This record gives sequence, structure tokens and C-alpha cells, in this order.
Amino acid sequence: MTSPPASNADQAELLDLSVQDLCAWTTRLAGLESASDADTIECIRALEEMKSAAAAAQARMSAVFDVSQRRLQAEHGMPEGYRGKGVGAQLALARRESPSRGARFLKLSTTLVHEMPHSLAAMSAGRISEWRATLLARETECLSKEHRAAVDQELAADAETLSGLSDRRLIGLARRAANRLEPASMAARAVKAANERSVTCRPAPDSMCYLTALVPVAQGVAALAALSRVADGANTGGEERGRGQIMADTLVERITGQETASAVPVQVQLVMTDRTLLAGDSEPAMLPGYGVVSGETARGLTRAAPGDGKTWIRRLYTAPGDGALVAMDSSARAFPAGMARFISTRDQLCSTPWCDAPIRHVDHIVPKAAGGPTSDMNGRGQCAACNYAKEAPGWRVSPDERAGPDGRAAQLRRVLAQPHGTTTTTPTGHTYVHTTLPPPGAPGPRAG
Repeated sequence: MTSPPASNADQAELLDLSVQDLCAWTTRLAGLESASDADTIECIRALEEMKSAAAAAQARMSAVFDVSQRRLQAEHGMPEGYRGKGVGAQLALARRESPSRGARFLKLSTTLVHEMPHSLAAMSAGRISEWRATLLARETECLSKEHRAAVDQELAADAETLSGLSDRRLIGLARRAANRLEPASMAARAVKAANERSVTCRPAPDSMCYLTALVPVAQGVAALAALSRVADGANTGGEERGRGQIMADTLVERITGQETASAVPVQVQLVMTDRTLLAGDSEPAMLPGYGVVSGETARGLTRAAPGDGKTWIRRLYTAPGDGALVAMDSSARAFPAGMARFISTRDQLCSTPWCDAPIRHVDHIVPKAAGGPTSDMNGRGQCAACNYAKEAPGWRVSPDERAGPDGRAAQLRRVLAQPHGTTTTTPTGHTYVHTTLPPPGAPGPRAG
């Protein structure tokens, strides 16, 4: 299949050389200019190939790092089934992206290194991008190692095979080859995918959001056809709304059971200043689960919806001066429901750097066992993946990275003084600072 990864000594020597070279290249690229339009296109092409080669180098290093970290975790006595926890999170921090993306990149890296050498070689040569390698790995995920290697050789061994192919055509080739080799596995994959149907919501620009349903193809096509029929019928009757508006309104009305889309009852938690609510101030507000909304939009959410719609508002006012929300405190080890909701509203998203996942856990910054209080000042919101990742050996979270092993009292004082700043230290000794955005009306971001 593939040759084993380089030894730690060889990898360390390569890394030392690479870091020096990359730092020099980063400086040179910052001032890169071209003399003509033709040179510009050549430079852009070369830089794109360099990006692919860099991604391939990251993949190789990530696979070696995964082996090394699993070995260290084994030495710490971690059960085999739990080894590898936190590795993707460390890669995500190094790549300045969310933990979920880091975990996906780790999976891609190990797949390319151990099972798809031709795709990895094509990346290293700049012939395919990280995204297109991801597509190949994704479409062959359910195959055995032998058949996956066969598809890898068929599609990626010759540079001309993938030349000029769009993403959709590339996916089609990979699926065709996979179905030819293992039709039963591909059918089982379709059944499994149907069991993973879901509905998600994510922010969109201008106080809008994307409501996305992942459903079997027949259901999705049927739903779209039904909405299209309603829109086409309405347009023939002199309807002023556009086709897309009618389809969106019909979707909301049918899901919620309301007569009109604007009459949907909502429960909203708005973080806003009294000036914005009562005096028409332009200071924006925070809508947990979405983000920043304009003051006018926030005031609109406080007004009763037309018809039978009702709006419930839980107002969390910010204090004058520092903009802090009203504090809570508890002697319990677990955060009470009200306090957990308060912290989730304050922190908005997971408090791990570059993670924008919704909050699922509320955790102590200074652990309860180390004297940390169960209070909003010592609490932070996290997604489940980040909260589990930091339980691996070598992870540490603190309000101030300068706090030494004997500085517990000073550490607690720093938590109480600046609850929104934390420092995450990974098993390799790297530190990453996270600062939660200040609530509306605060003078500015606080240092972590």
C-alpha cells in the first residue's frame, strides 16, 4: 500500500528546515508583485499549486502527529478506545479553524497517507486541491481498503484523468467506480445516510438565516415541487410577492401551522441596552444562536407580531460602564439551569478559539476540584466536542496563562475580574487565547 511515515527524528529535522523556509517565504509572498497580466496569471497558478502542496505536507505531518499523540496517550494509561481524543482539536487550533474542521482534516490526512497515496501525490504536485482530495476520500469512504486503493489508482494516478473535471463530474466518476466495485456497500451507505436526516439553522447576512433540511432525495424533490406549485399558482393571481418569497412563506406557514408567516409566535432572548430598547439608540443587540442584529431589528422583535402571533422577551440588560451582564452565583457543583442559560446567552458560541459551534455544555474555567466557584464569572460555554477534547492528558484551561501552579488565589481573582478571557494550553505547550465578544453597550473587547 504505502510506505510507513517518516521517523520522529527525520520528521523533526524536516520540520526544523521547513519552519525556517516557510517563515522566509511568508515574508516574500507579502510583497509579491508581477510585471504583466500574463505573469499575474502564472503567479496565481503557481500559488494555487503551492497551496495544494502545503495541504499535502500538512496531511503527512498530521498523520505522523496522530501516531505520536496516540503513543503518548497510551503511555499515560488512556484506554485504547479513547486514544486520539483531542488530536483533531490541536490541529484545528494550529490551522486556526473550528474543531470540527480539524477533526475532518485529521481524518482526511490519515486516509490519504495510509489508503490513498496517489491522491496524496497529486496534492503534493499541486494537481488537485485539498477540497478535491476531500471529495475523493468522501465518495470512497464506505469501501474496503483494497477497493479504495483501486479507485485511488484509477482516478488519481494519471494527472490527465482529473484535468478539467468539475467537482460534480469528479464526484460522478468516484461514485461510478465505487458502485462498480462494491454496490452493496454503496446501498448500505444510502440507508445509513437516510437515518442521519436532520434540520439545521445557521446565520445569513442582513438578519436572515439558512434553515436547512437534510432529507432523502425523493422527499427533498417532492417538498420543493410542492412549494413550487403554490408559488406558480399564486403568481397567476396578481400576487405582489416574488416566487422565492412565496415559497419561503409557504414553508414557514406549513411547518408552524400559522395562517401567515409573520404571525409565528417566537421566544427570543435579546441582549441589548436600555437605550436601544427605549430610546431608539443605534447600538446593536445580540441574538443568541444568531449573532449581532441592528438596533432597529431588535426593537422590531420586541413588538407583538401581527394577528395571533405573540413574542416573549427575556431582556438581559447590560450594566452602565463596563457593559457586564448581571451576575449570578451558586454553591452547586453543576451549573443550575438559569445560570447555564445566562452563561450561554453571554458567551453566544463555544469559547474555544475559532469554534463557532452552538453551546451544549457549561464548564468551570477553574475546576471545582481546584477551588473554582460555580458562578457565571467562572463559567464558560462550550460545544460537546471541545469540552470532551480538553479532558485528554496535557490540556489545560486557565483565565490567565501567567498563573503558576501555586497561584490559585490570584488565578481566581483574575477570573472574577475578567470572566470573558481564557487561555487554552495544548499537550504540545502551545497556548491560544479566546476573548468573548463584549455585550451591547460595553466599551470594547476585553483582553483574555
